[in-house]
Amino acid sequence: MSFASLGLSEALLRALDESGYITPTPIQLKAIPAVLSGKDVMAAAQTGTGKTAGFVLPLLQRLAGGPRVKANHIRVLVLTPTRELAVQVEQSVAVYGKHLSLRSGVVYGGVKINPQMMKLRGGVDVLVATPGRLLDLFNQNAVQFAQVETLVLDEADRMLDMGFITDIRKILALLPPRRQNLLFSATFSSDIRKLTEGFLRNPVLIEVSPRNSAPKSVKQWVYEVDKAKKPALLSHLVRNQGWEQVLVFVRTRNGADLLAKKLGTGGIITAVIHGEKSQGERARALADFKEGKVRVLVATDIAARGIDISELPHVINFDLPKVAEDYVHRIGRTGRAGSTGEAISLVSADEVQLLAAIETLVGQTLMREVAAGFIPTHHVPLTRQLQVRPKRPKKPKIKPAQEQGPVRKTAGEPKNSSRNSGRSGRTPRRGGKS
Repeated sequence: MSFASLGLSEALLRALDESGYITPTPIQLKAIPAVLSGKDVMAAAQTGTGKTAGFVLPLLQRLAGGPRVKANHIRVLVLTPTRELAVQVEQSVAVYGKHLSLRSGVVYGGVKINPQMMKLRGGVDVLVATPGRLLDLFNQNAVQFAQVETLVLDEADRMLDMGFITDIRKILALLPPRRQNLLFSATFSSDIRKLTEGFLRNPVLIEVSPRNSAPKSVKQWVYEVDKAKKPALLSHLVRNQGWEQVLVFVRTRNGADLLAKKLGTGGIITAVIHGEKSQGERARALADFKEGKVRVLVATDIAARGIDISELPHVINFDLPKVAEDYVHRIGRTGRAGSTGEAISLVSADEVQLLAAIETLVGQTLMREVAAGFIPTHHVPLTRQLQVRPKRPKKPKIKPAQEQGPVRKTAGEPKNSSRNSGRSGRTPRRGGKS
């Protein structure tokens, strides 16, 4: 099926053709007609599935030929959790809408607010925003919501994870009650469903991939290694495997800076993106990585949301994520748009519970390797043993009181205790918990 068969206008089809897009992805096949119909939509889609075009294309078509946007007003509001994702979405709006007479803009924190206020003075048809900065602009009367026709919550699960629920509810209260609502999320968690109860009206439900599934185009495996030797192993792999473009995930900002310093000392050109970097620094690091000027990009989970690099070959989990679902988001950065990729996790013995949780989530035991010269002193236990709930021993039968004879207390024993309580040892932990 082609994009033309979905009812898109000639101007949009021309922009798609010029960008090299020919065949719609599964999420686009389902989302585009639903959005064009004007109905509310609740869609679950992993990163790399083409979900951005799935809502941008039909929204641009609905906006074309509509009323002129007033000063400081907007017609479509797209909320995203991070600056990087906001910039990426606005770029898609600009690319797909280049043959339409529509205005778009993007606003986010960490940069001066005055240029953003100037941009909004003339009004914009599509505004992509992070929640905090949008509220700042509203409080300064720089943006008005009376003309909003459609609200989009992109990566809603991440917005909730990052604590934006209060800001989101404030924004919802400011919008016109009659509008179209679109929600895109990697999963339909209980928190997401609770959020949607307040503003989605009989939404079209779209789910194009199994919940929390890892991309089939990505080969996944594990290197067992002692924690202290992880930087040296990563440097060894980058050099000896000839990797030229590697995205490395770490758990903390300090860890990201420290790893980048160690790799740089070893002669590997490395850049870092995390929450403490300015927007300019993050944009330059990402641009240099895309252009091949930087060999390794080290990132934290939050900063990496919105990174869209075509044909990225390697994703490395230097630290395993504490939330198993983040593993799926991480490795979804490779193996996109029909290409293949590799996701390698460097795992130390103290991360075995995190590994078990990941393997339980993705439904497979990851293949393990040990690199020559990096044989770990502390081996990572087999996770299959952790994923099986241990059987509890049967409690011994206790004879009726009249058959036991008088009960005698032991010296120092608490008044209400019993030596026959059946709790002779610690209850084994359930596997897969972190």
